[in-house]
Amino acid sequence: MHVTTLRALEFDQIAAVVRSYAVTPLGAQRLAGLVPSTEPVRVAESLDLTGEALLLLQDHQSWPLRGGEAVAGALDGLALVGRPLEPLRLLALADFFDSVDRTAALVERAATRLPALAAVARRTSRFTTENARVRKAISQHGDVVDDASPALAGVRDKLRRQRQRLRGTLESYLRGRDTAKYLQEQVVTERNGRYVLVVRAEHRGAIPGLIHGASASGASLYLEPLSTVDVNNDIVALEEQEAEEVRRILLALTDGYRARTEDLQATLEAATELDVIQAKARCSMSFNGVRPALSHDGRLELRHARHPLLIPAVARRLPSFAESPSATEGKPEPGERVARTTEPVASDLLVVPPARALVITGPNTGGKTVALKTAGLLVLMAQAGLFVPAEAGSRLPVFRSVFADIGDEQSIAANLSTFSWHMTSIVSMDKALKLPALVLLDEVGNGTDPVEGGALGVAIIDHFRQRGAVVVATTHYETIKSYATSTAGVTCAAFGFVPETFAPTYRLIYGSPGGSLAFEIAARLGLPRPVLEAAHAWRSTNEARLSDQMAKLDRELQSLDHERRLTAQARLQAETAERQLRGREEALREREAQFTRKLEQRLNEQLREARTEVDKVVADLRQQAAALEKQQQKRIAAIPTGVTGDLRVSARTALEAIADRVRDGGAVAPAAPVMPPPPEAAGPLTEGDRVEVGVLRLQGVIRALAGKDADVDVNGKRMRVKMSELRKVGGATMAAAPTVNVRLASRGETAGTGTDLNVVGCTVDEAIDRTDKFLDEAAMQERRTIRVIHGHGTGRLRKALGGYLNTHPLVLRAAPAPNDLGGSAVTLVELRE
Repeated sequence: MHVTTLRALEFDQIAAVVRSYAVTPLGAQRLAGLVPSTEPVRVAESLDLTGEALLLLQDHQSWPLRGGEAVAGALDGLALVGRPLEPLRLLALADFFDSVDRTAALVERAATRLPALAAVARRTSRFTTENARVRKAISQHGDVVDDASPALAGVRDKLRRQRQRLRGTLESYLRGRDTAKYLQEQVVTERNGRYVLVVRAEHRGAIPGLIHGASASGASLYLEPLSTVDVNNDIVALEEQEAEEVRRILLALTDGYRARTEDLQATLEAATELDVIQAKARCSMSFNGVRPALSHDGRLELRHARHPLLIPAVARRLPSFAESPSATEGKPEPGERVARTTEPVASDLLVVPPARALVITGPNTGGKTVALKTAGLLVLMAQAGLFVPAEAGSRLPVFRSVFADIGDEQSIAANLSTFSWHMTSIVSMDKALKLPALVLLDEVGNGTDPVEGGALGVAIIDHFRQRGAVVVATTHYETIKSYATSTAGVTCAAFGFVPETFAPTYRLIYGSPGGSLAFEIAARLGLPRPVLEAAHAWRSTNEARLSDQMAKLDRELQSLDHERRLTAQARLQAETAERQLRGREEALREREAQFTRKLEQRLNEQLREARTEVDKVVADLRQQAAALEKQQQKRIAAIPTGVTGDLRVSARTALEAIADRVRDGGAVAPAAPVMPPPPEAAGPLTEGDRVEVGVLRLQGVIRALAGKDADVDVNGKRMRVKMSELRKVGGATMAAAPTVNVRLASRGETAGTGTDLNVVGCTVDEAIDRTDKFLDEAAMQERRTIRVIHGHGTGRLRKALGGYLNTHPLVLRAAPAPNDLGGSAVTLVELRE
């Protein structure tokens, strides 16, 4: 890449922004020489690494890699063999290698998602032993500790004892009555590395010793008493030994790193690369960059591209902004770049084959040069491994050469005018052109006669296009506009403006030749009206007509572009609404599935609990049965029916309670269905009348009257009942009719007919056996309601039957009958359909 092109497109500014994200001096130094690559394979690899680093940073905002300026000094010191590093630099080096280890471990944990980044991290080596030795020997404050070596500990122990001895001797002079009067100050100080007393000059001979100097005024002398000379000599010698041992320790720690030269170099190179990669990723994150696809057919598609230096988040990282007075005072200097507070307007920059040239027109200050720079700068960023500020779907070729003829670099010293400089630049482009190439021409043909300049501009654009380069040019010349709109392989686009105010919209309209709007913009900027009227008068009729036609065409194209944008916006809203509906539908399905899973889980838990409780009931029943059996063996008598019935009833009651808890909602069973009574016959009761017996609702025939009582024959069984409890249902002529619904049966038979079963007088086992058979018969005859008559008694038979019926598979529900149908002496049973 040519240096002039990089400077013209301000790539150096982008490189400075990327460098500001470096966390080590190694990475910052590498990024200082950042240049785009021209090899497609290397560009793809670099973009892969940036993309993987972005994924990692999205999950882990903190990047473990660290290294301050002390690391740079430490690495330089490692190159000087035989020289130890300072303690603080050794600590900085240990911290740096530890951060490299943490970074490599972080990447390795996500190696399946980050294969390229993991390959870089695996090139690092661990310096765990060396780092541990450094931290053991050096404190956090940078002091070599006593435990760094036995020799150092011994020397320092001797030093402490000698200093204590010296201090005691010197303090005796401070406290001594005969010596204290000769001292200028009651302190012990140090002079030339030796401990001395401050003695008055006039008493220099009062205390025998060595003079090590005098104060500035000469009134005080620094005296080393003769009694402390030997001790001071010992201290000086020990301090030299201490310094030598410390140097030996530091050299050993430094040589520990030097001994692993290959590992050291590989680790430093990998750490540098990791820092460069994360800096590119963080820079790409700052402007929400996307990875451009690499095209192989020369297709250049930048969808909604933005110039990165106009993005506030990027502009604030520029060195010129950080160092400017406006960054702190808010007052920009002349020529100083000021950070924007609003996002730039995005543009679509498209050169799609078979087209190989894009000519951009439009009004002055409309954004043509910015669009030209945006196209070139985003190409350079992508080839440097950076994502670009554009939308997904953007595609770029990998160019071997990029040229930019932008601005005005006329030189008086070189005798070059504006036009001459542009021509010289274009000639050098033609000589150095290597395909695939990108040629950017700003105001091509400018600086000379418009007619000749326009013709020359057409020829230059067509020349580079014919050579196979991708060309993007800006112009105001009608000749070039006509060429762009009428030549195959060339696309024309113009920047729009607001018709009412002629303010630029900074949006490209493809297919529009555009207009310069020189008169309108001059008026908006305040040019006097007479000057504008004179300018209009100087235009020829053909020029005016052509200008009007072009303006009309431009307005129509702008209107079409507006409609297209509204359609695209409506389509986007519809797609967004559809995605939201799909998302809600998916969320509902997920909630339904989650509810189903929770319900199944709760039911399974209830079933497990129910099984556990059932097992416990069965175990308790077995224990009680075993206990009864043992008691019976001692008594040598049959187990009473009531006892076994109680066991059955208690077990069935417990099982019923368990079943009730498992049932959904635990709703109370509805009242048992009421069987309608037979119609009552008129007249007084006499012998032979068919009657119904009270709440039992048993039908029989009166055989004899005895005062207020009557003997009633119920299915061959005679019973005495109070007259008040009888209800006449038929006359005496019907007495012999076989209409009885209840009869007594012998053992082994069901004592029931129709819908009634009479088990009065039966044991629990007999009653349950007969009830079971009666239920089968009722189900076969498709009956829905039956009555089981068991009487009152002790209540054991009723409880046993109730527990049995409520667990029977044919029974929907069983409950005591209403008072008018027998009350607690009868159980009303409703069968399942």
